[in-house]
Amino acid sequence: MNKIRVLVVDDSAVVRKVFSEELGREPDIEVVGTAPDPYVARDKIVALRPDVVTLDIEMPRMDGITFLRKLMKYFPLPVIIVSSLTEAGGALAMEAMDIGAVEVICKPGAAYSVGDMSVQLAEKIRAAARVNVQARLQSQAGQARAPLPGANLALAKTTNKIIAIGSSTGGTEALKEVLPLLPATSPGVLVVQHMPPHFTTKFAERLNDLCQIQVKEAEDGDSVTPGTCLLAPGNFHLVMRRSGARYYVNVKTGPLVCHQRPAVDVLFNSVAAYGGANAIGVILTGMGRDGASGMLKMKQAGAATIAQDERSCVVFGMPKEAIELGGVDQVLPLSEITPAILRLLQ
Repeated sequence: MNKIRVLVVDDSAVVRKVFSEELGREPDIEVVGTAPDPYVARDKIVALRPDVVTLDIEMPRMDGITFLRKLMKYFPLPVIIVSSLTEAGGALAMEAMDIGAVEVICKPGAAYSVGDMSVQLAEKIRAAARVNVQARLQSQAGQARAPLPGANLALAKTTNKIIAIGSSTGGTEALKEVLPLLPATSPGVLVVQHMPPHFTTKFAERLNDLCQIQVKEAEDGDSVTPGTCLLAPGNFHLVMRRSGARYYVNVKTGPLVCHQRPAVDVLFNSVAAYGGANAIGVILTGMGRDGASGMLKMKQAGAATIAQDERSCVVFGMPKEAIELGGVDQVLPLSEITPAILRLLQ
């Protein structure tokens, strides 16, 4: 079995040691080297040809963002951003994703134990190793799209429809293609994107700037209302509830589900229970099986369900699992998902 070759780039000797030790326990991953700064990393990338790089943002001699720009231009390969749980770190991580990083993870700290972090890091490395970075960069470069003709007039206001979306690796870019095409009168949208705390705050702000609907990080008790999208906060599950005709959300902690918190399955299960046939479920690019069983429950409850197709996925993991489990009505390219949602809502 060919192991996934990883280079760890971080100015902290402790982080380099922890990552090397934890990843060394994985049978399919090998840390081929470490680097304390981008200059050393540059030489090691050329010499060692890693499959995946983990990259800190705040480093001496050259910051991670500058290095990432150079790397994507001259030597593109899958990069996982490793950052501190701070608002500044979240903003920089979002910039890194725009440049071409495929995943983001936080350093072990108060929110994540070393054990939780190592499981998630290993999963993200496996996902990143499957990404064709050059194809992804080309796709991002050509992703500016005009809104659908008549999108603002496509829907009447409604309070009893729900759109639930789950995504992981590649999902930050996929959501930037799906959500901006929803009109301001769209039914309430609930989104779980696998992402740590603070990163979701900044990502919600970025989406809000792009969308006709209002996008915000969900808070406990928020109502699910037309024209609003609630994004699950990092490290918290998002659960939909119903009180009479009103939908609202709980933001709660709890065990990891499919190695994730927030988990798509947690959201989809709650939407199946309280939304039933009033819901549309969408599962986008991502590694693993999170969301597959929840999507099946949504379909069994009468919801319409859509999965992104293999060709347009960065990683065809979560949609594939949902399709094989029998929970998907339509399998569509990313560009056709929002038009399909709009047709279902007419």
